[in-house]
Amino acid sequence: MTNHAKKSNLALIMAVYLAGIFMGAIDTGIVTPARTVIQNNLMVDDKTGIWMITIYTLSFAASIPVIGKLADKYGRKYIYLTSILLFGLGSLFCGLSQDIGSFSFLLFGRVVQAFGGGGIMPVATAEFGTTFPQEKRGMALGLVGGVYGVANIFGASAGSAILDIFGKNNWQFIFYINLPITLFIIIAGLFCLSNNRSENVKKTDLPGILLLTAMVLSLLYGLKNIDFFNFFATVKNMDVYPFLLIFVLLLPFFILTEKKAEDPVMNLGFFTNQKILITLILSFIVGIVMMGMIFVPQFSENSIRIPSGSGGYFVIILGLFAGIGAPASGKLIDKFGPKLILGIGFLISMSGALFLIFVTANHPNIITVVTSLVLIGLGMGFTVGTPLNYMMLENTRKEEANSALATLSLVRSVGTVIAPAIMIGFIAHAGSNVQENILSLLPKEINAPQLPYAQELTDKINSLKNDPNMKDKLGNAQIPDLTSKNTVKIDMSGNSNFEMPQDLIELMKSSDVTTITNNCKILAGRMFDEMTPKIAADIQNGVQKGIEGMESALAGMEKALAGMQRGSGLKTASGDAKMPEAHNSQGNMMKAMEALKSTQKDINDTIIKMRILKDAVPGAFDDAKLNYLKEIDNISWKIENEFQSTLNEGFKQVYLTVAIASLLALCILALYRKEREVDELSEQSTAVQYAE
Repeated sequence: MTNHAKKSNLALIMAVYLAGIFMGAIDTGIVTPARTVIQNNLMVDDKTGIWMITIYTLSFAASIPVIGKLADKYGRKYIYLTSILLFGLGSLFCGLSQDIGSFSFLLFGRVVQAFGGGGIMPVATAEFGTTFPQEKRGMALGLVGGVYGVANIFGASAGSAILDIFGKNNWQFIFYINLPITLFIIIAGLFCLSNNRSENVKKTDLPGILLLTAMVLSLLYGLKNIDFFNFFATVKNMDVYPFLLIFVLLLPFFILTEKKAEDPVMNLGFFTNQKILITLILSFIVGIVMMGMIFVPQFSENSIRIPSGSGGYFVIILGLFAGIGAPASGKLIDKFGPKLILGIGFLISMSGALFLIFVTANHPNIITVVTSLVLIGLGMGFTVGTPLNYMMLENTRKEEANSALATLSLVRSVGTVIAPAIMIGFIAHAGSNVQENILSLLPKEINAPQLPYAQELTDKINSLKNDPNMKDKLGNAQIPDLTSKNTVKIDMSGNSNFEMPQDLIELMKSSDVTTITNNCKILAGRMFDEMTPKIAADIQNGVQKGIEGMESALAGMEKALAGMQRGSGLKTASGDAKMPEAHNSQGNMMKAMEALKSTQKDINDTIIKMRILKDAVPGAFDDAKLNYLKEIDNISWKIENEFQSTLNEGFKQVYLTVAIASLLALCILALYRKEREVDELSEQSTAVQYAE
């Protein structure tokens, strides 16, 4: 270190570097529990939303060799602080994307973040490893590993905690939390860091980096748009095969570029060595297996029925057991070698994935979830890092160590980028089935409360129509059967006239197991409000026509009664006396008039009751709506079970991918032979030939 650096406070220097490592490491997991919250808020689907993670991983991997070269050339201090500044700016952009309401702006912020993050860990590690005093170097490097490990473990939990504190509608604070850390590092770093640099820096392989990035992006975008449940149809899509073709066409140009590069981003010579090639393939598979952890928060939320954003706490379990497995694997490697330990790691990972598929997903509870995470975490601890680094280093020259480990990390990063693009398709497919399955459970009809006087009026009107003396007087009066309107059909299928608005579609997509019942009630209420006014209006119009018909009949009766009253004064031809026949006729007339007046009274009473019934129709349908929503509450357990089990089908397929990848890794690992094993096999073969 320079004289100025020696006089600097080593504790402050370590704090500046470790704060950057902590910030960069914690951000790899902090987004994981918020993924579904963010994508629902910005109204993108699962397949698009996963890009907030994969684009960060890809950009991070691509930036490491570039920024490492820049640090060697221009000095670690300013490149480190520039990386911190980029990370802070990227965090600011990510947070602002919520206010802007733009997912594209979020992705831009994540790329800026990743370019900054790519320079934090390598520069800090190089500074601790090369410039700290010999007596403090081990402690410093130990702190680097410790801080990085702790931050990785608690990243997802920190994301859940921030969502709990600020609320899911303020997810931007998971990014804004980086801003004060950024400010501290830049201010402190300007005063206490020294600008150390390396000699004889080779030229950066920028064309190789750009080609590799373009290839992976093309492959990623093509895979993202494949529906693996309808593979052959979607692979012909213009959003799929042209991008896969671009990947194939760029491959020879990339190989040619790397052969000519002074310091290639990917040393192709490594791929000509069988043992190194096997190690790199295993590293790619490890990247795939690792990505199962992206879905741990969402799976935990669904299985234990907790709100979205809370599942990050369960990543602590995963991280803790990965933290136990990693040092344990390191100690065991010294005794048994990397091949056996790596094999055990893949076997544990496969066991954890299979346990999750066959036990946890079918019997979800806190015990089965924790058991799966313990197994998966241990598997990660045994496979990520130490065994593969050991295998890579034992098959390369000492002077190639940095390049070898960088290539190993890059290949693993490609696996971590491609795997989520495939896995998220399973979640998206399960999610598309959720809405259809849930809607099929909702009640298909509503029992409306009996309208006032409905039965009485129906009986009365039928009685009047059946009266021979009233049939003609009622004329064409059409009155609906008021007792037949007790049920209202609700069609939740695609054949319904109800066209679901975009906000309801987004509401259903954003549902989790804790909100699905309430969201179903919102949907059902909107559908009820859309479909029942016409039914209510038909009833009211029918009743009104009945009222008008009755009023028309009543007017006719008034005229008839007036005529009968005029006719009741009939006299004899002489005009001085009434004949007996006249008395009989007048008596009949009086009886008819009394009957007519009685009917008038009945009809007036009927009209009054019909008006009361007509006015009661809207209220009756309001009561019917409440009854319908209560029915949904009554089957909430069934709705939540269906949601949980349907979505878990997607998680089963995700972790089946992890299990298959682990099994494939075991098969490939069986082909790996150390030099001693090869020599022993050769000796055995020679001995057999000699014996023959």
